[in-house]
Amino acid sequence: MTQLTRIAIVTRKAIRYGIYGIIGIIIARSIILTGVKIYKHFFPEPPPPPTVAYGKLPSLPFPTQETLSGYTFSLETATGELPTFSESVNVYFMPKPSSQLMSLDEAKVKAEDLGFDPSGAEVTETIYSFKGEEFPAELKISTVTGVFSISYSLTEDPSPLEKRPPASEVAAARARSFMSTAKILPKDLTGSTVPEPVKLENQKIVGAASLSDANFVKVHFFRKNYGDYPSLTSEPNKANVWFIVSGESQREKQIIAAEYHYFSVDESESSTYPIKTAQEAWNEFQQGKAYIASLGANSSGSNIVIRKIYLAYYDSGVVMDFYQPIIVLEGDKDFVAYIPAVTAEYYGE
Repeated sequence: MTQLTRIAIVTRKAIRYGIYGIIGIIIARSIILTGVKIYKHFFPEPPPPPTVAYGKLPSLPFPTQETLSGYTFSLETATGELPTFSESVNVYFMPKPSSQLMSLDEAKVKAEDLGFDPSGAEVTETIYSFKGEEFPAELKISTVTGVFSISYSLTEDPSPLEKRPPASEVAAARARSFMSTAKILPKDLTGSTVPEPVKLENQKIVGAASLSDANFVKVHFFRKNYGDYPSLTSEPNKANVWFIVSGESQREKQIIAAEYHYFSVDESESSTYPIKTAQEAWNEFQQGKAYIASLGANSSGSNIVIRKIYLAYYDSGVVMDFYQPIIVLEGDKDFVAYIPAVTAEYYGE
C-alpha cells in the first residue's frame, strides 16, 4: 500500500468520523434543548413578585347603585371551568389634571379651534360656555379637567334633520377630524369605534332601529387595549367620548351633540399588583360585592347565567390617580358586572 493510499484512507475516515461527530453534537444539542423545554413547561420559573410601588390604591370610583335583589345566578363557562389569570397585572399612573393645565385662555383657544366664539361666559368658577358664531350650538368646557360637552339647538335650526344620516365610517371620520382640529385626539383613544343610529323623538335623542330609521349617527370612541386587556366604562356599550353626527355638508352643522370625558394614562409609569383569582371574583360576586354595569334585558326574578369571566381595565370617565384592572363577569341578555381585580389588601380604607 502506497503512502498516498494510506493518506487517502485516513482522510476519508477523518471526514466520516467528523461528520458522525457533528451529527452527534446536533442530536445531543437537540435532546438537551428539548429536555430544557420540557422541564420549563412542567417546572416554570416563578414570575417576579409584584412591585406594588404605589402602595395602597384608592378604591375604584364605580357609580352609586341600589343593592341588586330578585335575581339568581349560575355559572356556565364555555370550557366548564374558571379561567386562570396571571398572578399580577400592571397598574398605570394617571397624571392628575389641575387648573394650570387648562387655563381660561387655553379654553378660549380650544373653543375657537372647535368653531365657537372664544368670548365665553362664566357658568361656574371652573366651567365656561361658548356659543356658535353662526349656528345655534353651545360648548361647555371645564377649565380644570378639559372635559366638555356640545349641544346643537334643533329647535332653532332643524335643517340637520332634513339630511340623511351619514354612513358609520363617514360619521366616525368627521368626529375624528373635529377632534384633530383642536388637538384633542389622543393616541390611546384608538380602541373600538362603535356607531349607533339615533333619532329625534319627542325632543329627545333616542336609539333608532336602523340607519334608515335614524336622523343621526352616534359614534362612541373607546380607549385602546392595555396589554391584552380591553378598556371598559361604567356603561359597557357607552364610551366616555362620543359624538352625534348629522349628514350635513356644512362642518358647523355636523356635530349635533358630544361628550368628551378623557383623562390621560402614562404608559411609562406603571407598577405590578397581585390580582384575585377567577374563583375569588366569583365568590365576591355571589356575596353581592360587584358593580352591576348592565342588567341588560334581564327581568326581576330571573336566573342569569354567567358565561364569561375575564380581565379588563376600568375607564371611569372621572379623575383617577391610577388606571386599574377589573374582573368582568358577562352573562345572558347583556348582563355585565365588575369586580376590582387587585387583591383587597392593596386597597386603602
